Amino acid sequence: MSAPSSFLPPSAGSITDVAGIEVGHFSDPRRPTGCTIILTREGAVGGVDVRGAAPGTRETDLLSPGNLVQQVHGVMLAGGSAWGLAATDGAMRWLEERGVGMDVRFGTLPIIPSAVLFDLPVGDARIRPDAAAGYAACEAASTQPPAEGNVGAGSGALVGKLFGVDRAMKGGIGCASVTVGGVTVGALIACNALGDVIDPDTAQVVAGARTVDGRALLDIRRALMRGEAPRPLLAGTNTTIGVIATDAVLTKVQANRLAMVSHDGLARSINPVHTMSDGDTLFALATCRVPLEGDAPGMTVLSAMAAEVVARATLRAVQAARSLDVGGQHFPCAAELAGAAPASR
Repeated sequence: MSAPSSFLPPSAGSITDVAGIEVGHFSDPRRPTGCTIILTREGAVGGVDVRGAAPGTRETDLLSPGNLVQQVHGVMLAGGSAWGLAATDGAMRWLEERGVGMDVRFGTLPIIPSAVLFDLPVGDARIRPDAAAGYAACEAASTQPPAEGNVGAGSGALVGKLFGVDRAMKGGIGCASVTVGGVTVGALIACNALGDVIDPDTAQVVAGARTVDGRALLDIRRALMRGEAPRPLLAGTNTTIGVIATDAVLTKVQANRLAMVSHDGLARSINPVHTMSDGDTLFALATCRVPLEGDAPGMTVLSAMAAEVVARATLRAVQAARSLDVGGQHFPCAAELAGAAPASR
């Protein structure tokens, strides 16, 4: 369900604007959790960069430039903390049934690196994405622009938890893309950050920790500088995860570099970011349709594009979010606090 059009700006583009990318969500109807698959059925060169201190990941080591595998067939993003990694099993089965994967002589092995975020405080924590959820996300995948906000891996996402979950706001999932010189870069970000989400163009807090009365934004950065003490935190109870994709021809070294510099976009749109309680992880995928030669942008411009779409997609994640009432708690969305939202879901 989308945020009201009066609050949500026109589309910032989508990761599916990149040729060779499909996206599918599964949102669990029993509680706010889910998973999101980014499929590359024809294979893509992959990279990853983990900046948070408490990540939950699978198959990330194989993306190191010195390791054997050269292509991946998708990336899974899921809620449910480490339990949610089970969603990848369903995606592997779905791709194997369609003959997509790496030929290992005894079978076709889909390569699907994965990352999870911690959404267990929202509803019944015993309900987590599993193999059936991952399979359903693949069934729903298409090249159409995916839904944003309270869907897929962003279903149970919250932001601004540094001063307690009771003062947090609704996070979500968002997309953006940009095309320069015939090369497209897109991003999909599931934002469940410990910190505030910032508009990178205005430097204003859009969503995050609220004041004690819950009616206004606190501004975590300024609160910390005033000496306000944050609440004690469990490690890994937050995390922003996502995928950057491009149609440019890249090597594994370049894909890993693109994942690395993409975190600049998180630094522009989340404060604080990459904390000891976040598992911030970004993947990069190159579908290798457009050579970086002639008038095409080089890696410097491509890197700037990647950071830009990550910042925009992170902002979209909270702009598209809807307020949430669960377990007797109310988590307002950015539009509600701005006085522009209809009833919560």
